[in-house]
Amino acid sequence: MEKTRFNYKRLLCLLGIFAGIFAVSAEIPAGYYSSVSGKRDGELKTALHNLLYNHTLISSYNNLPNYFRKTDVYPPENERYGQWWDMYSDIPLYSNSFSGLNREHSFPKSWWGGSTTTPAYIDLNHLYPSEAAANMAKSNYPLGEVSGKPSFENGITTVGSPVSGQGGGARVVFEPADQYKGDFARTYFYMVTCYQNLTWKYTWMVSNNLYPTLNTWAVELLLKWHRQDPVSQKELNRNEEVYKVQANRNPFIDYPDLAEYLWGDKRGEAFIPEGETQGDPVLVTPVQDMALEFGETVVNDANTVSLQVRGENIKTNPELTLSGIDRGMFSLEVSSVTAADVNKPEGTWVRVTYKPTAIGEHSARLIVSSYDGAKSRGIALLGEAVEKPVLHDIHALPATGVTATSYTALWEEPANDVVDYYVVTRTVYPDNAETYWEEQVAEEAHFTFNDCQPGTRESYNVRSCRLGYYSAPSNEVYVDLLAGIDAVGEDTRVPMGWRVAGDGLMLTMPEGSTVTGVMVYDLQGRLVLTIPEVTNGYLLPVAPGAYVITADSLSAPLRVIF
Repeated sequence: MEKTRFNYKRLLCLLGIFAGIFAVSAEIPAGYYSSVSGKRDGELKTALHNLLYNHTLISSYNNLPNYFRKTDVYPPENERYGQWWDMYSDIPLYSNSFSGLNREHSFPKSWWGGSTTTPAYIDLNHLYPSEAAANMAKSNYPLGEVSGKPSFENGITTVGSPVSGQGGGARVVFEPADQYKGDFARTYFYMVTCYQNLTWKYTWMVSNNLYPTLNTWAVELLLKWHRQDPVSQKELNRNEEVYKVQANRNPFIDYPDLAEYLWGDKRGEAFIPEGETQGDPVLVTPVQDMALEFGETVVNDANTVSLQVRGENIKTNPELTLSGIDRGMFSLEVSSVTAADVNKPEGTWVRVTYKPTAIGEHSARLIVSSYDGAKSRGIALLGEAVEKPVLHDIHALPATGVTATSYTALWEEPANDVVDYYVVTRTVYPDNAETYWEEQVAEEAHFTFNDCQPGTRESYNVRSCRLGYYSAPSNEVYVDLLAGIDAVGEDTRVPMGWRVAGDGLMLTMPEGSTVTGVMVYDLQGRLVLTIPEVTNGYLLPVAPGAYVITADSLSAPLRVIF
């Protein structure tokens, strides 16, 4: 008889749908905030950073929709039961599909340079589902209040020029709906505290210091929103669900007055968390019934997640064991941890590995027991083994929306590939300076760069990613940034680009496009070539240099320097 399999995807869906059946009334875990008690100002913020930063990381970026089904779905008592709870749009989208949504870093990842190796990149405390159009419109703009006519507005998200005194020098800000302003304020309080160790690339709202980190205008705005829009049941529910996944919490939801101790009316006063007890043995993490979710893993590959074990006044060494029908698919690096390590402020970490040997869904249970006579705690281990992905080559398209400081990179989506995300490699060729490159993650088949230097040249290529496997890099697309009113304009009819190839210059455009009446001039205005008709991949036999290309179906000339 075939063994009955645990339905991993069904459980994730049910967990998300039923997470909000009962209003959350769980108490803050005993001992969780004891390390910050009695501290004030910068010392308090650093103590919170040490408490929050070392948390259990979620399994992977591509598995975020499964976590969102626990944290961001309307509960049964709401008339929108079963829909995504999107704080960026009011479009009804249902949680049985993630189509039309993005994984949104509410605190923009570009602000720390976009690194995917920091825990901030996959921290559920600031990751939310967002409708794609709203996500694109808000870009990486700072929070603020919009003045005058907005450039984007959908009833929930408003984007436009900031009111006087806001923006920190940014020309555009993102203003959420009133019912979510406190949510975003407390999210930002968490981020500048948990990640005060990061170096900020964009400093509209933050400065590179440990305290206060937030700029003066940002403090005023966020405290205003925090006070006007108090903690909601939605936030309480979400805080508990995130805690079950990451074993850390947003302290500004647990203790709203904490923001006043750091930035507001209670600066200089010592913070004493209510209900904290001293001296009793307490296991703070892991949390009973939390889940380590490994997501989809390629069969015979190893996927490892670290679990934090931390407590207060523990005297007996906790033991770790595995149980369940699929326990053979999982392994622990140790069978016990010392009480001394558990009692450290940062606790200790146990690596749990999922290495499936067969296709299918797998589950097991990690039991933490034998510590000071307390009840054992059980943690669910969930994973699904799949075949190794096949990723085909990607074709990058010419950039659109080219201005002096921005452009949008485009590429064709592989027709039959399942893709978790794309990696865009951008290379910048500044005048009289060393060439440099960076990588950005894109959800859709486009990515906008809005921090370019006028008059410089850039290029990009694209790879797709699925379960840690990557496609080969696409073709390279070059972009010349406009240098002023006399510079060559962008192509708005047929998007044409170019790249160096062989003995000349190759023209690139979408497959099937045709451009007629092509004329190539040098910078002295002399006609170099006339071509009646070109298609994608046409090779212009010209020597390296600077040229201007005109054509019937181009609304503005194309400038070329190679």
